[in-house]
Parts: sequence; structure tokens; C-alpha cells
Amino acid sequence: MRVAAIDCGTNSIRLLIADHDPGRNVLTDVTRRVEVVRLGQGVDTTGRLDDEALRRTLDMCREYAEQCRHEQVPPGNVRFVATSASRDASNSEEFVQGVREAFGELDVTPEVVDGDEEARLGFIGATGSLAEEGFEGPYLVVDIGGGSTEVVRGTREVVACTSLDIGSVRLTERHHRTDPPTQEIIDAARFDIAEALDTAEAEVGLGGIKTVIGLAGSVTTVTAQALGLTSYDPAAIHLADLTVEEYMEACERLILSTRAERAAQPFMHPGRVDVIGAGALIWYEILDRARGANGPDLVVTTSERDILDGIALSIVVPDEPEDELQQPAG
Repeated sequence: MRVAAIDCGTNSIRLLIADHDPGRNVLTDVTRRVEVVRLGQGVDTTGRLDDEALRRTLDMCREYAEQCRHEQVPPGNVRFVATSASRDASNSEEFVQGVREAFGELDVTPEVVDGDEEARLGFIGATGSLAEEGFEGPYLVVDIGGGSTEVVRGTREVVACTSLDIGSVRLTERHHRTDPPTQEIIDAARFDIAEALDTAEAEVGLGGIKTVIGLAGSVTTVTAQALGLTSYDPAAIHLADLTVEEYMEACERLILSTRAERAAQPFMHPGRVDVIGAGALIWYEILDRARGANGPDLVVTTSERDILDGIALSIVVPDEPEDELQQPAG
């Protein structure tokens, strides 16, 4: 059964086309893509989707729709999930209509998912094979996006989760005004992160964890930095064998580097250059808290399997459908 999953976040829009084996309930990738469109540009300040950002995103939706047709994904087997930026925007109906038109006969309506569902999908996608790979639970799955960060606790299923209003784009737009950032700027962003992590500790709990799994572009980029990669290599990044200290040292290098220094890294996606410092700071602070709560033997790794895989699996094992995006009253 061929399915397509689309994850449209604050910074990037991603596509997974995969074949599902029902006997083993596993996915085999046909195509996996990520494009930075920055849909959430300015949303934290204006409360609406920027016209140019909307145009960029819908152009990519048309390209993804054409790829689904080329790979012969059946109508009805495409699920499009929209997350933080779409939740926060007052003009989301323009986005909904544009996506419907882009996918045409493939019958796609973007679904807004709340933070809990976003967290659950990321957990399902990331943890499916962790036990077989030798990673022991309980797990803390951390998905650092552009507009929000999901923190999920569980082993075979979600026990507790929360969605925090901190993300690489959101914090960059709030705080990062100099190149490189001053200590004052870093401290201001760190204050926002600390407040959010207080919520995570209260609602999810960061102690009693065996393995922390980081997801999404900020974490995979930090991992590439820690590994010293000469190009972006998903196979090397996935389930990388690194210590907490190695992750945190890589975070520090990215936080303190100039834009030119970040852009020169051979593994760096051009669309992530200006926001990776904030993303790395979020990851650093989460690891610092988790290490403090669990001790120096805490295992940390990175998963290239994430919410996209969870969305794809939800097509073949569906739950109750989420409400589509709605234009707020007034």
C-alpha cells in the first residue's frame, strides 16, 4: 500500500512517499524530501501568514502534489498535517484553500493538529524500532520545530506529552538581532526556554528517563556538527552514537558562530543557517536539564524517523480524524 505524508511546519515542508508492509507494519521509503519555505515568517509578531511565505509554501505544495501523482499514490492515501504556524495564523483559510487546489483530485485537505497529536505522531514515528536497536526506555522524545517544541515521555506508548511555544524560528525572530549573538541575547532566549522547560518538567517529568531521542532539523544539524560530517548524511546521523557532552559541545559551537561560519558548514541546509543558533540553544538547554535529572549515564541519540513516519503510519492504522483548519471568528 503506497501512502504519502506531508508535514508542514513553521520553517519547512516535508514529504514522505512510502510503501507499507502490513505483515510487519513497517514503511519502505520511496521518496523523502525537505524544503525550507518559512511559512511561519512573522506569525509570532503579526498573527497571520505572510503573503510571500504563503506563496512559497503553496508553490511547493504543487510540486509535492505532482510528485505524488508521478509515484502513483492513490487518491485518499495522502495525509497533510499542518502544525505550529498554521495553528497561530488568523488567515489560515487561504492556506487551506490553496492546498486543496494544489492537490486537486488527490483529495487532500490540510489538518491542523494540536500539540498533543503532533507529539503523539512524532513519538510513533521515532520509537518504532528503538528497542530492537538496543535503546532502552523510558524514552523522552524531543521534536524541536520552527514554532514549537514537543516533549513526549513513554516506552511503548505515550505516557505524557506537552507542546512548548519555543522553536528555532520563533526564538530567532524574538531575540537574535546581532551576528554573532551577544551574551545578552543568548541569556534572553535562554530565559524563554527555561520558562518553557519548567512547564515540561511539571507536565511530563524529565527524570526517570533512559534514552533521550531528538528529532527534526535543528537536532539533525547539531548531530552533523558533532560528527564532523563533510555532507549531510542521514544514515550517519540516524541513531548516532554520541555522548551528552558531545551534543552539547556541538550546540555551543553553532550558538556562538557567525552566520558566515554556519553557512560554510558542508552539512548545513541554506534555509537553516539563520535559525540553527536558536534551535541549538533549545537542544542544549533540554539536554542540560535531562542530564541533571538523570545523571551522566543518560543515553542521547538522534532519529531521522519522526512525525513524517507517524503520519504515514496513521494512514494505514487511522485514528479519529482531526478537524480541518478553520478561520477564527472575527
